[in-house]
Amino acid sequence: MSKAKQTKQIIIEKAAISFNQNGYAGSSISEIMKLSGLRKSGFYHHFKSKEEIAVAAFDYTLGLILEAVMAKVGAANTAIDRLNAFIDTFRGFTTEPIAVGGCPILNTAVESDDTNPRLRLHVQGAVNEIRATIDSIVELGIRQNEILDTIDREQVSTIILVTIEGAIMMSKLYGTDLYLDRAIEHLHQYINSLATMR
Repeated sequence: MSKAKQTKQIIIEKAAISFNQNGYAGSSISEIMKLSGLRKSGFYHHFKSKEEIAVAAFDYTLGLILEAVMAKVGAANTAIDRLNAFIDTFRGFTTEPIAVGGCPILNTAVESDDTNPRLRLHVQGAVNEIRATIDSIVELGIRQNEILDTIDREQVSTIILVTIEGAIMMSKLYGTDLYLDRAIEHLHQYINSLATMR
């Protein structure tokens, strides 16, 4: 990796922590420069705006989480096991998050809802990709006769994501994994109910 790429990566990693912990409004370019040890000219050599670094930081943080998710999903054998592995990745997420500051989807979606259309659309795109991944697991499960063919895959992905994100919010609010654990157990029951009787 070239020195320029290394510098850019350092900026992204430091910015990711700031944005995910302090939000877009609570993060300043001067603070990110301080964290990354760069001067203003060095920062703007790599990023044109705060919004641009926020998008890169979001992608980096989400990438850490998805890497952990896909490692678990990839080790599972059946579609039902893959869906269960997906949600199990989030066990303990509140007290020991994969990424500093917790879930970038929840954090960025809430903050950008009315204030930053570009970030909001970027989060929507990321959520659509995650839903598509879950949809493909369900679709393959149906084709392989592991999941009932009456199941609506978009409904499954919506229920899984909404339940996990809502549980992360509750657990983060109260500083305990209790609500997340309860949601995960509920989702296990729901996912197992999708299986064909073989």
